[in-house]
Amino acid sequence: MLAHPAVALRLVVAHAITGSGLWQVRPEPQRAANETVTASLAGCKAEAAFGKKRREVLALLGSPDQDGVVAGGNGDAFAIAGVFARLLALCDDDVMRVLTLVMAETLAAGSAVIEALGNHLNVDMGAWWQPDAAFFDLLRDKEIANSMLADVRGKLVANGNVAEKVKTQKKIIRDFLAGENGRLRVETWLPRWMKFPAESYTSRGGFRTADQWTQVQPLFVRE
Repeated sequence: MLAHPAVALRLVVAHAITGSGLWQVRPEPQRAANETVTASLAGCKAEAAFGKKRREVLALLGSPDQDGVVAGGNGDAFAIAGVFARLLALCDDDVMRVLTLVMAETLAAGSAVIEALGNHLNVDMGAWWQPDAAFFDLLRDKEIANSMLADVRGKLVANGNVAEKVKTQKKIIRDFLAGENGRLRVETWLPRWMKFPAESYTSRGGFRTADQWTQVQPLFVRE
């Protein structure tokens, strides 16, 4: 096998999909804090695009279940052989499509590798996600809400509303984003939390995503 890397690649992908006595790869469970967040994730543009790519890969693998996941098998040896045989019949480009989907499906959400990958690929989250009701429901910090208002419409507006309750400031932000209640619409605003690299709104620390990028960033600095 060592003289046949293309075959080895297909065997690796087959193991990642089905598992074995020595391999165990699980899809990211995408657990959310509550049902509102779950519904938000299910309805977002990125999830729809990912679902389309997943169905294409399932078709390549000849899977009868077009709504299931690709990875996460039970390690059955016959299943590995079946997937391996299917991959041997595919061209290299299609095998790479399968591999890419499996890797994306099994990336651990909230991990440092997400920050590394997003920054390496220069991902524009604004093209795939915009703040919705679920996002604002989770926003309960007055200082952060005021900083977001400054990002959306400037320091003057933020300072003028700094004493307002967080609920009021969130409403003002949403009015600007929607162009409602006499507010000039602001398009394509993205919270600092959702950018690559992620940034904090305060100096209090404890923002895990930004801390993770700080830790791994030196590994990806090019001389």
